[in-house]
Amino acid sequence: MRIAVLGSTGSIGLQALEEIRRYPQRFEIVALSAGKNVELLARQAKEFGVLDLGVSGEEEAIRLKDILPKARVRFGPEGLAELASLPHVDLVLNAVVGAVGIFPTLSALRAGKRLALANKESLVVGGELVLAARLFPDQIIPVDSEHAALWQLFSGVNRKEVERIWITASGGPFRNRKSTELTHVRPEEALNHPTWKMGARITIDSATLVNKAFEVIEAHHLFGMPWERIGVLLHPESVVHALVELQDGSMLAQLATPDMRLPIRAALSYPERLPPPIRLRLAPLTLTFRELPRDLYPAFWTVLEAGKKGGTVPAVANAADEVLVQAFLDGKIPFTAIAEGLEAVICRYENSPATDLESILRADSWGRAEARRFVAEHTCRG
Repeated sequence: MRIAVLGSTGSIGLQALEEIRRYPQRFEIVALSAGKNVELLARQAKEFGVLDLGVSGEEEAIRLKDILPKARVRFGPEGLAELASLPHVDLVLNAVVGAVGIFPTLSALRAGKRLALANKESLVVGGELVLAARLFPDQIIPVDSEHAALWQLFSGVNRKEVERIWITASGGPFRNRKSTELTHVRPEEALNHPTWKMGARITIDSATLVNKAFEVIEAHHLFGMPWERIGVLLHPESVVHALVELQDGSMLAQLATPDMRLPIRAALSYPERLPPPIRLRLAPLTLTFRELPRDLYPAFWTVLEAGKKGGTVPAVANAADEVLVQAFLDGKIPFTAIAEGLEAVICRYENSPATDLESILRADSWGRAEARRFVAEHTCRG
C-alpha cells in the first residue's frame, strides 16, 4: 500500500507514521506534506526515502529545497492537490488542519484514490461537493474516532433498520464547571483535555464543543442521516465512541480505548484489521452518559444551526472559529467570546449556495475578516 500522508507533522500525522513504522512490509510512504515545520518534514522525508513533498508556502518550499535538493517540492493548496492525485499513490491520509484540506480531499476523490479522512473541515465546509466527487461507495474512510466507530457499526446492520445514531463527547475540561465560571479561564486550562492529546485548535474546540458540532455535520453527510436523527451524549470516559439505535429499540455500541491510533490503523489497513496497540479492559469500568447542557456549550448549538442551514454558512462558521480560537490562545479575548463571536459573525452573514470551491473560499475569507473585526472590537473594549 503506497500512502500519501498529508499533515505529517501534526498529531494525526505523527501517529500515522508511528503505525506505518510497525508494518514496513505492508505500507510505503510515497508523499508527505506539512505546514511550516520544514525541519521535521525533512527528517521524515529522509527516514522514509520520500521525494514528493509539500509545504504551506513558497518560503517554506525554498527552505526545504535547500535541505533536500533532490526533492520534488510543491506548496500551497494546489501543491496539496497535486500530491493527493499522484499516479503512484494508493491511499491518501488527509490530516491537514483547516479548510485548505478540501483541496487534497477533492483531488484524491476525483483521481480515484481511497481517502482516509481526518480533515473534518472538508465535509463541514463542502460536504455536498465532497460527496459528489466520490467515485465508489467506500472511497472515504473516516479517521475521527466517532465516525470510524459509526463506519464499523453500519457495516453490520441494514440501513433501513437504523432509527437514530449517537456520537459521544467527553465534554472537555470544563464539563463539571458552571457556565458563569468560564469567563476567566486561561488558555492553559482549556488546553488541558482530560482524555485526548490533540493539537491546540481541536483541543479548544473540544472545550467549546464546536468540534462536536462539526462532527454532527460530518455524520450527516457521511452517513446520510437527517439532522433530527443524530444525537450527542456527554460521555466522560470516552470509551463508547458511537451508538446505532435500531427500530426495535435495541442499540449497538462501539467501545475502544480513547486512542487515535485505533481509527488511524483501521483506515490504513481497511478492509483488514490489525492487532491493536492496546486492548480495552472492561473490568473495572464504569460508563456514564448525560445530555448536553445548553448553557455550558452555546457554541455547539450555534455551529450546529449553521450546519443545518447548509450553503456556505458552515464555511463561515469554520473560518470564524479558527480566528476566534487563535485570538483566545493569544490572550486577546476571553474563552466565552469564542461563542459570542461565532454567533455575531454568523448572524451577519447572508447565506449563499455552496455551488463550487470558489463560493466556499469566498465565504471562508468573509468569515475570517468578520471574526478579526469582532476580535479587534472586543479587544478594544478591554
